[in-house]
Amino acid sequence: MKEDIKALLRKEAEAVLNIPVTDAYGKAVDLIVEQVHRKKGKLITSGMGKAGQIAMNMATTFCSTGTPSVFLHPSEAQHGDLGIIQENDLLLLISNSGKTREIIELTILSRRLNPDLKFIVITGNGDSPLAQEADICLCTGHPDEVCALGMAPTTSTTVMTVIGDILVVETTKRIGFTIEEYSKRHHGGYLGKRSRELSK
Repeated sequence: MKEDIKALLRKEAEAVLNIPVTDAYGKAVDLIVEQVHRKKGKLITSGMGKAGQIAMNMATTFCSTGTPSVFLHPSEAQHGDLGIIQENDLLLLISNSGKTREIIELTILSRRLNPDLKFIVITGNGDSPLAQEADICLCTGHPDEVCALGMAPTTSTTVMTVIGDILVVETTKRIGFTIEEYSKRHHGGYLGKRSRELSK
C-alpha cells in the first residue's frame, strides 16, 4: 500500500509540474487588478460539482487576501442569483471538460445581463465551448485522474486548486497586500492571532 500511495503522490506532483505556464497568467492577474481594484467591481467564481467546490474555495481565499470575491452557484444563478452581477464585475469559471451545461448557460445568461462582462476560464480543454467564450483561458494540462476508475475528479481538482493559488498569490503581490490588511480581514482562529502579532 505504501508503494501505491507513493505512486499516487508522484502522479499528482507530475500533474502540477506539467500545468502549462503561459502569458495568460499575467493577463488574468492584470484583468483581476483592473476590474476589481481599479474599477471597483468584484470577482465572481463559479463551477459545478467538484469544480464548484474549488471555485468556492478560491472566492474565500481571494477575499481574505484583499480581493472582494463571491461564489455564484450556476444553477442558483438561473433562479435569481444572477442578480449578484454588477458593472465591472469579472467572472472566473471552472470546468474540467469546458462543456458543463450549467456553466455554458451561465455565460449566455450573464452576457445577456451585461454584454461587456469578461470571463477568465480554467479548463482541461482549450478547444471547448467554454474556452472559446473566455477572454482569458488557463489550461490545466488535462491530467489523467488518479482515481482507479479514471473518472472521479482527483488530479484535475488538484491542478485547479494550484492554478487558483497562483492567481491569488500573484494578485496579492500586485496590489501590495500587507500582513496588517490581512489581520483586518482574518480576525478569528490561529491565523487571526498570528497575523495581528506579526502586524505590530
